[in-house]
Amino acid sequence: MGGAGFIGFNLAKYICENSNYDLTLADNLSRGRMDHYLSDLITKNNITFIEADFTKKQSFTLLENEYDQLYMLASIVGVENTLSMPNEIIRVNTSLILNTLEWLKSSKVRKTIFTSTSENYAGTIDAFDYKIPTPEEIPLSISDISHPRYTYAATKILGESGFLNYSKVFDFECTIIRYHNVFGPRMGFKHVIPNLAQRFIEGKENPFLMQGYDQTRAFCYITDAVEASVLAMENNNTDGEIYHVGTEEEITIEALIKTTGEYFNYKGDYKRAPAFPGSTKRRCPDTTKAFNDLSYKPKILWKQGLNETLKWYQNFFENGGEVHGSE
Repeated sequence: MGGAGFIGFNLAKYICENSNYDLTLADNLSRGRMDHYLSDLITKNNITFIEADFTKKQSFTLLENEYDQLYMLASIVGVENTLSMPNEIIRVNTSLILNTLEWLKSSKVRKTIFTSTSENYAGTIDAFDYKIPTPEEIPLSISDISHPRYTYAATKILGESGFLNYSKVFDFECTIIRYHNVFGPRMGFKHVIPNLAQRFIEGKENPFLMQGYDQTRAFCYITDAVEASVLAMENNNTDGEIYHVGTEEEITIEALIKTTGEYFNYKGDYKRAPAFPGSTKRRCPDTTKAFNDLSYKPKILWKQGLNETLKWYQNFFENGGEVHGSE
């Protein structure tokens, strides 16, 4: 579920290239439309595609009753979305989680992966100075329950609890993956890297504003994130486990911005500015558990992945690409 999205599409592509599974993708195409990347993947690999709104229980009747594996990626994500429509974040993400769990009660699915987020423990890092790189056993917390920025994390915390506990009661395997700043081509437009690309291409800023310049992140290229996801699904010993998927290559947002500026040959000045409210100061995962259990080791360094991503967005914008839907 969520098969037309950024991670879902790349996950489907990886599975098609590395296995002989019969694949079904389910999505409501809220991120925009059926672009040629997705349609080509579906046609070439004879994938079953189900377009439906899975916040409605009746949509689940469109699915088969039995699947060997289920990747649950469907959700609304993006800082701008949390700030502009927090009510929809709560409604859509909660409905997707609960409807899927209720469907799993009566269906025959051997193993499920619920994809979660590093946002779940951002409050713990900021309030309690928890160690970085951060392991999976970190307590989850939200700094300000009334702030719209945390609506996404609140739904993902619910999802982790829901999937882990339903799986115990209704006897299906479940693994949780917490993605850490996954990026790459075709990732949408409500994220920091495509936003930077668009701003540099438009060339309207001098000085170029660097909001949250002193914050740090560890960016994970999409191919590494997808490989880790499949490794977790295919491993027979991951039931009930949680894995941090990302890299330990922690960089500042200032470094990210200036490296992006170099790519676009920006010659102007930069201006440091505070971060958006609700944004955590540091985040970097400890990936030891994923390495030990899954033999997961990221292959793409952030600058290499950034170059590939910026190349894609440069081509998109310079060839008249338009942003659609909730991208």
